[in-house]
Amino acid sequence: MRFPVVVALCVVSVFSITASGEDWSRFRGPNGQGIAEGTIPLTWSSEENLAWSVELPGEGSSSPIVVDNRVYVTCYSGSGSDAKRHIVCLDADSGKQLWTDAISGPEREDAYQGYITEHGYASGTPVCDGKHVYAFFGKAGVVAWTVEGKKVWQQDVGQMSSNRQWGSGSSPVLHEGILIVNASEEARAIIGLDAATGNERWKAEYDLLELCYATPILVPGEGDVMEAVISMPGEVWGLNATTGKIRWFCEIGNGGNVSPSVVLSEDAFYTFGGYPAQQTNAIRRGGRKDITATHHLWESRDSSYVPTPLYFDGHLYWVSHRGQAFVVNAKTGETVTRERLDDLKSGGSPVYASPIKVGERLYVVTRRSGTYVFEATPEMKQIAKSEPLDESDFNATPAISNGRAYLRSNQAIYCVK
Repeated sequence: MRFPVVVALCVVSVFSITASGEDWSRFRGPNGQGIAEGTIPLTWSSEENLAWSVELPGEGSSSPIVVDNRVYVTCYSGSGSDAKRHIVCLDADSGKQLWTDAISGPEREDAYQGYITEHGYASGTPVCDGKHVYAFFGKAGVVAWTVEGKKVWQQDVGQMSSNRQWGSGSSPVLHEGILIVNASEEARAIIGLDAATGNERWKAEYDLLELCYATPILVPGEGDVMEAVISMPGEVWGLNATTGKIRWFCEIGNGGNVSPSVVLSEDAFYTFGGYPAQQTNAIRRGGRKDITATHHLWESRDSSYVPTPLYFDGHLYWVSHRGQAFVVNAKTGETVTRERLDDLKSGGSPVYASPIKVGERLYVVTRRSGTYVFEATPEMKQIAKSEPLDESDFNATPAISNGRAYLRSNQAIYCVK
């Protein structure tokens, strides 16, 4: 392990998160773990439990978010350097458009070919603190708006491409006035931006970040220091979220590319992904510097390539991009359940979205075969299935707020109530 180069700038800003408890303010919810209280409908269709739908100005794989009864979603139109990035703000009750804005593409963009056609140019989920909403658009930069739609700043975070030219996939997260962006594709770096101005606060650069598409999670670390934890090919890092300095790292055996976020339990981290073979790793929380020999608990070849799994009640749950449902004992790494989804359309990668737990149910949105519902138990018994609401791809993880589910496809956004 070679420690990354970290450039830190001492800037003080006043910043507070004002989003309410019912908000779904970032990718996989307010704490990034994909769990919501309450209930949503078991099934839905165009005639059942659909409150509203709104056609979007373009495609995208980013998830919607919901803050203060407003829905924010990003998408793109066009391709290559001509691709515009859009953000749309809707009233959560009615779907009425409150405002929208568009960002021009960068001078050079990866061509619309290969795997970029699977997810496009708007794959990062926005994040909102109740006053501002922030979106990461890869080479087009990071943009901040007020919640009323006034653009505040736009910041370039790099113009590089990985050796595979797959485009961006990570979502930004917020920590005490710092917007943390995984700009691995654009700069081989994780960058902390001042949320008020867009100015760079710190930058952790390392070549190992190439092909890291994961979204960081924020976790209190040893000494109650907030850490940004992220998995990449071959390693897991815990960065000081305020300074960008690395506090610990653990070497793991997954090479290739990594898309899932790290998953958190009471006492461990879990990492997923890799190529050509996937790997799941369990790492005990706590510790400093190199914790490979002291904190690595177990590894398994049963893993997730694209979706980020769930943890609750001692087990890990996910449906792989190939359409297999997995339940793994989080203490031992033993696979408890491995079943292929019924009636799943074959071809390609049938699942991109991450599972969501709502009450005692698990919801899994597939790309072209609708939404599957399971009991939230280690048997993961399928109890319902809703057909897709349109014929385009559903790549996004749904947002849950106030007893509603917000799903988006490449065509539209839907409110299920």
